[in-house]
Amino acid sequence: MPLLSSEKIREKKRLVREFREFVDRGNVVELGVAFVIGATFKTIIDSFAGNGGDNPGILGGLMGAIFGGKTPNFNDKGVTLNGSFLPLGSLLTATINFLLVSLAMFVVIRLYNRFRSGEANAKPAPTTNEILTDIRDELRRRP
Repeated sequence: MPLLSSEKIREKKRLVREFREFVDRGNVVELGVAFVIGATFKTIIDSFAGNGGDNPGILGGLMGAIFGGKTPNFNDKGVTLNGSFLPLGSLLTATINFLLVSLAMFVVIRLYNRFRSGEANAKPAPTTNEILTDIRDELRRRP
């Protein structure tokens, strides 16, 4: 009794082929690259604007220095309402992070789309016959 029937082997090969076609479409690969770049870029934004926790970032440090405090950290700023502390500095830091990441991704996507549209409008490469015809015509024009 065989371990795998030929029907099951064909089914597994078909599944592998479908998966390869799915990945080759580019959507999965592009999504993976976008995720890695976005996650990496967020660390840059966090170092600039802070992460809403212990890291105030450059912007948080500047805001903390302007508004005072022992440690220049804007994330600790907020208001107390009915005995509850509302950390408005952390909210502002998270909002700034979101806006900076969104702006950066907008610029990257815009540049990517410009690059892609340039490829689509580019003149196609001449065929071998067109090149040979041009050479023949040029040789005929010479005296």
